[in-house]
Amino acid sequence: MNITFYGAAQTVTGSCYVLRTAHTNVLIDCGMFQGGSHLEELNQLKPQFDPSTIDFMLLTHAHVDHSGMIPKLNRYGFKAPIITTSATIDLCNIILPDCAHIQKEEVDWHNRKRERAGQLPLEVLYDQDDVLDVLSRFQAVSYGEVRKLNDEIEVRFNDAGHILGSASIEVWVTEGEKKRKIVFSGDVGNFNQVLVRNPDPIESADYLLIETTYGNRCHKSREATRLEFRQIIHDAIGSNSNIIIPAFAVERTQELIYELGVMQREGQLGNIPVYVDSPMAVSATEVFQKHSECYNEATWNIIRSSNNPLELPNLIFSRTADESRAINNVHGAIIISASGMAHAGRILHHLKHNLWQPQNHVLFVGFQVKGTLGRQILDGAKTVKIMGEEIAVKAQIHTLGGFSAHADQDGLMRYINQFQSKPKHILLDHGEPEVMQVFQDAIKQTIGIPTTIPTWLESVELE
Repeated sequence: MNITFYGAAQTVTGSCYVLRTAHTNVLIDCGMFQGGSHLEELNQLKPQFDPSTIDFMLLTHAHVDHSGMIPKLNRYGFKAPIITTSATIDLCNIILPDCAHIQKEEVDWHNRKRERAGQLPLEVLYDQDDVLDVLSRFQAVSYGEVRKLNDEIEVRFNDAGHILGSASIEVWVTEGEKKRKIVFSGDVGNFNQVLVRNPDPIESADYLLIETTYGNRCHKSREATRLEFRQIIHDAIGSNSNIIIPAFAVERTQELIYELGVMQREGQLGNIPVYVDSPMAVSATEVFQKHSECYNEATWNIIRSSNNPLELPNLIFSRTADESRAINNVHGAIIISASGMAHAGRILHHLKHNLWQPQNHVLFVGFQVKGTLGRQILDGAKTVKIMGEEIAVKAQIHTLGGFSAHADQDGLMRYINQFQSKPKHILLDHGEPEVMQVFQDAIKQTIGIPTTIPTWLESVELE
């Protein structure tokens, strides 16, 4: 039995693993690489495994870096059932068609330039037909339900506390007289988030594959983050300033709406308009409202008080391109738009119109992968190129790590320590190399469990 790492190996993107047993091949996640060109070029490669040999796929959650390449497999013979939670299925029904649409727009734009230059056209990674085909093979599983896949494999999905529907997956493998258990953490949620529950504790594992996005640092406390967020809002109110927030359409946008709703109910937000300029975020918010069974107790208390935690009197959703362009003339507003790392999407237009003005604020509330526009701004770039134009970085730049949906180092340690019977071996993934090294050292010093940091395409034998 072995696991091969086809993504998220010493990088925070492109999660993709194949678990091979004596008779079964199980694919866990198949995400898109995001970041600099050196990463995104990997999306253009043929799959590094034969998709037609996959018997089952398990999907931890809907984020693009975990789900975004599933439809591409369709072109290479992938026909396996895709098992995940109901909320993840609903989110993928939004995210994957949107990915296909964005690809077509980008490829059409590049091909117009290539045609003028006498170059061969590019092809999309996949189209809407591929998306529809894979969506037809999704199968829902409930948290806590043990699902027998065949005589070798049983699985159970547990709430990972990351986003709506996210899961850590227990996989039991029976080979001959041996039965071993591998846990795939997925993305581990930050404890005490405002909408979703804390990660479920898991009792035991022989092997644990765990993400390490923030394995070298600790977030500010939720309360400190909330106070800093409110101060930024208060500083901008009345000064005719815009607050531009690059935010992931799934989870982060909804969390910001929640926090602004709390401020509104406490009389601290005033009449400042809040624009959510992302069709996907609008649709995802509707999915969040549908799946209230995933909410934590604090959110349910708001619902019991006859308030909708995801509604605001001054909330304006922008779906069309014309509605988005109209925001360029707005002053004194909060503008939430995707993508969260500012590497694509409508956020580029808002940064182009606001980043060069000193009175404005740009607030980052999520991880910024190396090579993205968001990372360039956070690293102190004086100018950045947006849509072919050099833009001065003069706005006030803020980052709030406490809003992260990823557990920090303490949270990851807490996740490991919840195992009553500790794993014999831990495999680290979904992190930058220097971060993974720090977390590996921390595990060695505090828990003493042997750990491995696999490389891309490396197969790790599980004996």
